[in-house]
Amino acid sequence: MNRSVKSAPPSPRKQAGPPRRVSPHRGSPAERFVRWVRQGGITTILFGLPMVLAFAYFSWWPIVQSVRLSFEQTNLVGPAQWVGLDNFRNVLDDPLLWTAVGNTALFAALALVIGFPVPLFLAVLIAELRRGGTLFRILAYLPVAIPPVVSVLLWKWFYDPDAGLFNQLLAHVGLGPYPWLQSTDTAMLSIVLEATWAGFGSTVIIYLAALGSVPSELYEAAEIDGAGIWRRVWHITLPSLRGVILIMLLLQIIGTLQVFTEPFVMTDGGPEDSTLTVLMLIYNYAFQNGDYGSATALSVLLALVLGVLSAIYLRATRSWNN
Repeated sequence: MNRSVKSAPPSPRKQAGPPRRVSPHRGSPAERFVRWVRQGGITTILFGLPMVLAFAYFSWWPIVQSVRLSFEQTNLVGPAQWVGLDNFRNVLDDPLLWTAVGNTALFAALALVIGFPVPLFLAVLIAELRRGGTLFRILAYLPVAIPPVVSVLLWKWFYDPDAGLFNQLLAHVGLGPYPWLQSTDTAMLSIVLEATWAGFGSTVIIYLAALGSVPSELYEAAEIDGAGIWRRVWHITLPSLRGVILIMLLLQIIGTLQVFTEPFVMTDGGPEDSTLTVLMLIYNYAFQNGDYGSATALSVLLALVLGVLSAIYLRATRSWNN
């Protein structure tokens, strides 16, 4: 005769893993507020409030003041007079505006064609070097260490039609002399070459830092498969740098559309306004004509254009980062 053994009731299972956290969105508003205070919400605000106020005062308040000033006529000495949209009308009716816009667009296009691939090519080349990489990194960054005005004056001497370095070197092979900065055909190109030399060092360092995060196993596997340097660059390096390249391209577009130092020091907008840029026109409005209202109006227009271009660019390239 079999005895039936009565089994004990099963013990409740303990939930594996870490304890469940209470969602911050659960409960009444009062409970959520108490939970937020206990989690350090007020301390976080008190800690970050001075930095936010300082940033707003030194960054956003000047922007607000500039927008207000664009609707006024003032020389910053006497009382300002409200003129509404007259400053914007005066700027848009100025024939030099479209000359400056065309020159700025030409500078940006030349800088993208010439100046954008150079740091990327140098970064890939330095990363592929087996020896001397540190020395080439220092040499690549050296132009950035030179103050901008000093480098511009140095290149202005290089471009001198009589005693300049470039014409002296070309004279040894029977070429020249060329009016680098004195001709409307070559002035903008000469400025772009100087700007490329002066600014590519920091971009090279950024690319090299991004290349350092690429797993070395990918290159080792590619070498085992017999891939050459160009196939490694095309299939590994460039896809790994895609996000950085897109950001650097946007920053270069914004920077080239705000070019000022190079044409101001090298040519002062000449010859025949062929290197006059938008920022130089803003400078002329403010410090030569004393028309600060028109200067700020053009500044606001430039900021709006840059904002729209940035939004369009980020929208168009959003899928490229994936």
